Amino acid sequence: MSLVSRNDFFAMTPAVDANNGIEFGNQRLLSNADLESRPSLVLASYNIRYAVGRYLISSGLLRKVGVNLPRRRAEAVSQNIETAAKAFSDNVLLPAPDILALQEADKRTGRAGSQHVAAQLAELMNVSYVHAAVGIPRGVPPKQRVWWLNFEEQIGLHDAGDTGVALLSRLPLAEVTRIDLPWHDCAWRPRLAIGATISWRDQSVRLLNVHVDPHGPTGNQHRQTEKVLENADKHDGPTVVLGDFNSLSKEKAIEIRELMESRGYETPFPNETATWRGAGFRYHADWIFVRGLHVNRWGVAKPLNVSDHWPIWAEITLPIAD
Repeated sequence: MSLVSRNDFFAMTPAVDANNGIEFGNQRLLSNADLESRPSLVLASYNIRYAVGRYLISSGLLRKVGVNLPRRRAEAVSQNIETAAKAFSDNVLLPAPDILALQEADKRTGRAGSQHVAAQLAELMNVSYVHAAVGIPRGVPPKQRVWWLNFEEQIGLHDAGDTGVALLSRLPLAEVTRIDLPWHDCAWRPRLAIGATISWRDQSVRLLNVHVDPHGPTGNQHRQTEKVLENADKHDGPTVVLGDFNSLSKEKAIEIRELMESRGYETPFPNETATWRGAGFRYHADWIFVRGLHVNRWGVAKPLNVSDHWPIWAEITLPIAD
């Protein structure tokens, strides 16, 4: 069965919470007692850029002259989803993640070739997923952005699809929460995070997957991060905050690290670890921060050309009591 033809199957199976737009899929896969007792877990984060490929800037320049690649969009996106599923399963570029946080996980948009990126990737990985759509307002023209942030392909004004964030998991996810983030610029593109709790070795571990807006100043980005931390502070156990912080400069990367460390979080990733690339530039956009947990090992999964970002991963353990 092809990926494109699976869309009709996916449309029938997920359960959607009408109050907050969270979709729950593949819930038949939620029981895994072996994982819940394992001494370590592998977490990964990936801004998958709706699985359209790595060429953000060059594709944006081509669109300005009327060339929108790839031409056979559905087939290209489907192939990229298969490539990502293989990378997250075969233990070559990174250890197979037990939990994978996705950003820019489009749900049946035109730019994603009408594919449901998170659902199809979860099906191929044989894991459950939760997906929160941002809720893009229909028919609202986008505001003008600074030129260096104007390369992304926009979702059509009347496109019935949406983009969002997702968590793919081999463990049951509880207390799933949508977190709408404060923003002021580019009102056509709301930002959000999604939170969930896992039970692991008799502990409740809170996970928060974020996608911070790159368009505003650092203060605006910090307000969005603070909103996520407000949710995290409601949980007094081990916590992970991971995702795309869009820290697209050396200064922004330093500042987001300082903010998180001031709130008791740690990260194994050195400053200036490249997780995004475009037109020869390299930036540290993506992070994994932990509180009340240890990181045994970590990495950036290169090469993987499904997106302009590279996946990042960390193997975590609980602290050993004295």
